[in-house]
Formats: sequence, structure tokens, C-alpha cells
Amino acid sequence: MKNTNTGFQHLINSTKYSLQGLGHAIKNEAAFRQELILVGVLFISSFFISEGFLSWCLLIFPLFLLLIVELLNSAIEAVVDRIGEEFHKLSGMAKDMGSAAVFLNLVFIAIVWVGYILYNFVLVEEKVGKGFDLNF
Repeated sequence: MKNTNTGFQHLINSTKYSLQGLGHAIKNEAAFRQELILVGVLFISSFFISEGFLSWCLLIFPLFLLLIVELLNSAIEAVVDRIGEEFHKLSGMAKDMGSAAVFLNLVFIAIVWVGYILYNFVLVEEKVGKGFDLNF
């Protein structure tokens, strides 16, 4: 099935399909909704704790990455379930690896956020006397 839409119409259709995918994830994927709440809370918090544009980008990058990875994980699960409901070793591996990707992204968020808060707010007094550069 060849796509005959090109140019601006292709952009409109692609945007529509992307928004449908997001809507499906919000409506049908509990994990995506939970992660969306986490991302929303941390995204709003990032405006209050970041000390400039680059530090803000550092804080929000893993948040958007989490939503992307969760969408890919959900897509993998949907394809595996479409193939069949019976257990197969490779199907289980695919789902487990998708889940592991989400888990690693959550660890990444924790490392970035805890590290940023420790470096910029908790350890500030120790750094001042030792000549560390406080500008990020």
C-alpha cells in the first residue's frame, strides 16, 4: 500500500496519526498515564530548580525520553499480543526487554535529578570553599 500523500498533506496526516497514538496510550496504557503524571510533576518542578536553560534541558531530557521509551515499549507489547496470546520464549523476551528499557530510563531520571539537586543545593556550601565552579 503506497502512500500517495506528499508535502504538506503528509505532514498533516503524520501529525494526526501521532496524536492518535498519544491518545491511545493515554486511554489504554496505565503505565503511560502514571509516567505522564510523574513527568508533569517533574517538568513543572524543573522551572523552579533549574539555574539556566542548559540545566533545564538536562532535567527535562530524560523525562521526554521516558515517554518515548514507554510508547515504544507499548508498541512492542501490542505487536507481540497481535501475533498471539500463547506463550513463546521470544515474545516474553521482547516484552521483558521493553520493560527493562523503561526501568533503565527511570534509573536515568533518578540519577540526573538526585545528582543535580545534590550538586546544586545540598553540596553548595562544601563546593564554595574548595573552588568548584558553581555555574552550570
